[in-house]
Amino acid sequence: MRIARSTLIGTAVAAALFGRDAVVHAQTSGGQSSNQGQLEEVIVTGFRYSLEQSIEAKRNAATVVEVVTAEDIGKMPDKNIADALQRLPGVTISAAGANEGGFDEADRVSLRGSNPSLTLTLLNGHAVASGDWFVLDQTGTVGRSVSYTLLPSELVKAVVVHKSSEAGQVEGGIAGTVDIITRKPLDSQKPVTIEVSAGAVHADLPGKTDPQFSALANWVNGAHNFGILGQVFYEERDLRRDGTELLGYDKILSTSNLAAAHPDLANVVYPHDIGAALFQQQRKRSGGVIDVEFQPSDSVTIDASGFYSKLEATNINTNFLNWAPNYINGGNGQAGANGNVPGLGLQPGYVVKNGTLTSATFAPVAGTFYSVYDQISRPDEGSSTSFGNLDINWKASDSLKFFGQFGVTEGHGLTPTQDVSETQPSLGSGAGYSFYGITSAPAWNLGNSIVTSPAPGGVPVSFGWIFGEQSYDVVDKETYAKIDADFTVTAGAFKDFTFGARYAEHQRHLWGAIGQGPGCQGEACPPGLPATSPLNPFNPANYPIGNGNYPSNYGNGLGGPYPTAFWTWTPQQLAAYDTSYTNRDPVTRHNWGSDYGIDEKDPAVYAQANFAGTHWSGNVGLRWVQTKESVVNNVSASATTPGVITTSLFGPYVVQTTNSTYNDVLPSANLKLDLNPQLVARFAAAETLSRPDYSALATSISLVGSPIPGGPPGAGSGGNPNIKPIKSTNLDAGLEWYFARRSLLAATAFYMKLKDYVTFGTDNRTIETFNNSCPTGCPLQYNLTVPVNADGRVYGAELSYQQPFFRYFGIIANYTYANGKQTSQLPTSGDDRLAGTSKNSGNLIGYFETAQFSARVAYNYRSEFLSGLDRSTAFTQAAIGTLDASLGYQVTEGFSLTLDGLNLNNPRLKYFALNEDQPRAFYKNGSQYYATARFKF
Repeated sequence: MRIARSTLIGTAVAAALFGRDAVVHAQTSGGQSSNQGQLEEVIVTGFRYSLEQSIEAKRNAATVVEVVTAEDIGKMPDKNIADALQRLPGVTISAAGANEGGFDEADRVSLRGSNPSLTLTLLNGHAVASGDWFVLDQTGTVGRSVSYTLLPSELVKAVVVHKSSEAGQVEGGIAGTVDIITRKPLDSQKPVTIEVSAGAVHADLPGKTDPQFSALANWVNGAHNFGILGQVFYEERDLRRDGTELLGYDKILSTSNLAAAHPDLANVVYPHDIGAALFQQQRKRSGGVIDVEFQPSDSVTIDASGFYSKLEATNINTNFLNWAPNYINGGNGQAGANGNVPGLGLQPGYVVKNGTLTSATFAPVAGTFYSVYDQISRPDEGSSTSFGNLDINWKASDSLKFFGQFGVTEGHGLTPTQDVSETQPSLGSGAGYSFYGITSAPAWNLGNSIVTSPAPGGVPVSFGWIFGEQSYDVVDKETYAKIDADFTVTAGAFKDFTFGARYAEHQRHLWGAIGQGPGCQGEACPPGLPATSPLNPFNPANYPIGNGNYPSNYGNGLGGPYPTAFWTWTPQQLAAYDTSYTNRDPVTRHNWGSDYGIDEKDPAVYAQANFAGTHWSGNVGLRWVQTKESVVNNVSASATTPGVITTSLFGPYVVQTTNSTYNDVLPSANLKLDLNPQLVARFAAAETLSRPDYSALATSISLVGSPIPGGPPGAGSGGNPNIKPIKSTNLDAGLEWYFARRSLLAATAFYMKLKDYVTFGTDNRTIETFNNSCPTGCPLQYNLTVPVNADGRVYGAELSYQQPFFRYFGIIANYTYANGKQTSQLPTSGDDRLAGTSKNSGNLIGYFETAQFSARVAYNYRSEFLSGLDRSTAFTQAAIGTLDASLGYQVTEGFSLTLDGLNLNNPRLKYFALNEDQPRAFYKNGSQYYATARFKF
């Protein structure tokens, strides 16, 4: 291992924490050059030394922080930045943006038992736009959080996690801020630096191997005042996810035929659908960074940088479903071809547990469909993010410095096309299911039926529907500018004053969503296109033949048993089918209910005083921020409403704009006490602020049911443009013992009192409605589930320990306890949990490193947490633990090999609703293996 008197890593971290002029003096170790008798000035690349730099940065920081250096990310089995951050105390990650279920790559980052939207992610101190590849995340409850799938770890010099707040920090993260620091040209002491990594990733579930590549080139002139850095990356990866999904729960109504035959089943909950879901995807991530840095004088530094990352995420999802509502029929009974069947074929031996029908067998009822088959191909789905940024540092005098930052960042979430087929196989052999809590995926069946191929030549199918929306381009854009000043003083304990102003305008919008539908339906086909026409999708003879079946090893290890021998159509077949039979007219099929737009202006000013004395330091400050929102929604209207738009088959509507302005003052204070050379105590208090998710503000109303005048109210869900920003009073107290080199034992207690936390509640509204009872529109009552403000709190503690031993070995361990709860305006379900709160989380990492060989094993654990609401029921992820490992060998000074393994324990992702007797989903993504060769010139 090569040791230096100072390191670029240390300098980068110091600059991130303390400013551009800060200097970190690296500790040295013994050893002299053979011909100089002095320490050699080289770059350090050892993992243990990078841990030392991270510890030193944490120790010297004025606030409560955690630091990860590039060496940590490069040497750990971490393939994006979120993977590396999950190793830190108080940090948890999720493998999904919303409630689509997790995949095999970390996607969102959370701090201290909060949901991802309450953690602010910055890149070099400025905003980075959010782009989401999955259609549910593009319009779901994500909004403020950043998808880390667009941020490869190769970009990173260091990552600083701010857990306590200062007045000078950008607002937006109630729980904290993650600041990703990239490399800068003048960080390098060499005139030319070239680094290349090339390798491959093998995913065991799809059984495919794909290429991975990145390269960096850095040039600095002889005067070391001008440099250019360029970096590119290109990565492919195949993904397959096997799953069992239960798509929500319904109640058996007391007035139903089923309850009449079995009174004990009245108001009992039953699963809406139980499906065998196979998700397959190919991801291609590409992009790069360009950075130009110039120091025209000792007092001025100018840095211009640009970044672009694109994720192509083509995917196809197939789901064969046990269609429970069709034979239980929402509790309303079922009339078969042989007449009304009071018991709907329910056989003896059914089980009700915790208010849920957890096991049941239904005999065949003539004329009843027991299954439905959905296939969705998204051939062009993807996301992107980019920024252009200019930093200017000016030292006006020995006591006055200025820093300016200006730029724009833009993200896109793209779903141009969804090729969809929903069919109903003619299976009349009954159905059944049995739950095992979350121990194992449910067993279910469709009687004795199998569905190995579609008609002709297999099981006859009936056309169900072509659904899904097209032409999604969710734009997320922010333009920002800020100026900071630092004035040094020598008056007693006060050392300097910092003050500044920032302005940002953020836009997020989706316009022109197309809600596709079938071109015609049987008798409703246009003249000249009868039901038997080859152009009519309702003619079964027009169906293409399935190209294959589910993989032979599909679902191994999930549980069951359940049917797996299902036929599938290829993406090309689905595309041809939908092209021929689907109405995607951009005018008549404009689904205005999915459109929305937000324009948000956020000015801020702050002042902060920094002070220090013998063995103590700290700061106090005040930040004023304004949130000025303009939310645009489309709402249903009558044909006579002024400004009404009547061109859509989804009904007439008008554009509605809601304007709101909020002003907030955010005080903060931090105190650090050096109790002795090894022991540091910290205390912090602050008011912090996050703004609501864009989707919570702007999602249009979706109505369920068709109420009649004077009858019971209808139901529905949607956004609420009147919800306020979330504020929190945060308290921190910690003790850090640096008892040996590269060693730390620390404990931190934290408390967050949340005001106006966004949860879900009921809003009674009168909505102009068009249905069979009111063809020209009626003002009808609806009980809507919408975002509302409530209060809550999170408290907990973080414990961390790391130490090298026996020269080459070391251990890192941490544990976080977080207790989160809503304290007012509880949902009607009585569920008082906060989204994102895992009570217990932690890491255990062991490492071994010599000058040439390194090895690491890392285990991460997170207990259950509420992810959010899905289909009006809770969506809770069960506890999960993942095992990763890494091996590295330094062949020469400029050539190294690594082998990384992720998800080596092949974990199952498990989800449930209000309790474990209501499972929601079980997924397996398999393990991934990365082999990489790195070259340095």
